[in-house]
This record gives sequence, structure tokens and C-alpha cells, in this order.
Amino acid sequence: QVLLVESGGGLVQVGGSLRLSCAASGRAVENHNMAWFRQAPGQERDFVSGISWTGRSTYYADSAKGRFSLSRDNAKNTVYLQMNSLKPEDTAVYYCASGGPLVGGADQFPNWGQGTQVTVSS
Repeated sequence: QVLLVESGGGLVQVGGSLRLSCAASGRAVENHNMAWFRQAPGQERDFVSGISWTGRSTYYADSAKGRFSLSRDNAKNTVYLQMNSLKPEDTAVYYCASGGPLVGGADQFPNWGQGTQVTVSS
């Protein structure tokens, strides 16, 4: 069983920054690719960014490129999503996921956190 716990969400003004964390525990989690998804009200859960289990490869959705940065600390089994230059359209619940491909749809990831709310005010 894998447990993922997100933290770091909150309310920020346009142009501000937030860093989300996802602490992972459980069976072989250090060998999992990790990813962040987000879901706005009434919308599907969309891929934001993924990182390989080694940390050497990352992938970003077009909406995140140049503004978001994903990293991982395998000693702590934690991944970090640094989000800069935030926009109102970034407002969503952000979910950490593991066990899927470097990039993929939500249905390809078997393990999920509870989500953390990010709200960007204009």
C-alpha cells in the first residue's frame, strides 16, 4: 500500500509562488514515477507534471512549462512542485500521484493523495 500526503496549497495573488510537497510512504515507492495533476470545479483531472523515479527526467504540460518546476528527494521520499508566476487559471485542487508513467492520464496512476487546494486571486 502507498500513502501520499500533499501539503503547501493556499491562497496567493496573481504572479505569486507556491511550493507543493508530496510525502510518499509504502511499498517500493522510491521506484515510482511521481506526478502532479490538478482539477478545477467541473473539469477533468489534468496532468501537470511528472518526474521519473531517478529524478533525471521530468515532463511538463504546456500550461506548466517555464513556470513550474518538479523535483524529488528520494532520501525523504518527497516530491516538490515549485509554482511561479501563478495565474487565476491555475486555481484548482492539486493531486499527487504515483506508480504510473512519466506522463499520462489519471487512469494510469493507481496511487493518489487527498489533494491540496490552490487558489490564485486577481
